[in-house]
Amino acid sequence: MQMVQFIINFWTSRAVYVVAKLGLADLLKSGPKTADELAQATDTHAPSLFRVLRALASIGIFNKDSDDRFALTPLSETLVTDAPGSMRWFLVSELGQEHYPAWGNFMHSVKTGEIAFDNFFGMDVWEYFSKHPEDAAVFNNSMSANTAAVNEAITSLYDFSQFNKVVDVGGGHGGLITSIVQKNPRVRGVLFDAPQVIEGAHSKLENAGVADRCDAVAGDFFKAVPEGGDAYIMKWIIHDWEDEKAIAILKNCRKHLGPNGRLIIVDCVVPENDEPDFSKTFDLNMMVMTGGKERTKREFEELLAAAGLKLLRVIPTDLPPSIVEAQPA
Repeated sequence: MQMVQFIINFWTSRAVYVVAKLGLADLLKSGPKTADELAQATDTHAPSLFRVLRALASIGIFNKDSDDRFALTPLSETLVTDAPGSMRWFLVSELGQEHYPAWGNFMHSVKTGEIAFDNFFGMDVWEYFSKHPEDAAVFNNSMSANTAAVNEAITSLYDFSQFNKVVDVGGGHGGLITSIVQKNPRVRGVLFDAPQVIEGAHSKLENAGVADRCDAVAGDFFKAVPEGGDAYIMKWIIHDWEDEKAIAILKNCRKHLGPNGRLIIVDCVVPENDEPDFSKTFDLNMMVMTGGKERTKREFEELLAAAGLKLLRVIPTDLPPSIVEAQPA
């Protein structure tokens, strides 16, 4: 039965994807509804939708009353789109969209060491996103929604007030750099990412009230990063890439660091034991999607050394990622 549970988990994850994609939690914010009412609102088949909801109610994702009306539980409240730390778009991205067919090709990675996504789609995930802006928007929304708790942990545990300018390399729509400059009024920020990402970031910096202290710069971090920073930070960037490409990014940051500058990586650090850990399964997602990897402390030391950097410390958080701090060697 323990092994059967792994099969059931797959079925359940697909059912959760369906309700997240349909936005059912948003429809239930106003109160309980029947499957018929939800089906009418989502243009779905009511008897089939009822069966999905019944299955999920049996494991606490929804409540079902004696009148067959379904209501939110603390679990499904995480799927409400505008809820703090909403998981909706993260679930849609990771359990469906481009991830689902790529994971169906997982065996290719295991047999060849190649990227399952690239083999299936005939392009890497970043090119795919440039050609499929709707899927890219879901992915960016999933990263933005998930980032608030991580940003709070980073800014609470690490002192950014020691720096004049912090450059967020691959910073997406600017959630992290916004948190940093908001908590440190004397710090200037630079948000650096690909042109199509930066295009969507300007309004977010304006709305957050930090546009006057945070420049948004477009570019390619494999070629160069903005100069002038005394700290360069990357959250969930280095794990996307195999060692050679990761070292190239790190070297570009290293070029602009003075002796007292800091390079800060926010990624999972894989414990060197046999205990269960999120990082060990998240590592498989990197294998399938990008060809990157989650690294142990020792692997980070080696990676940083190859880029002319020295690991100073690893600061764990209460969340999956840790803060890896380095300086010029």
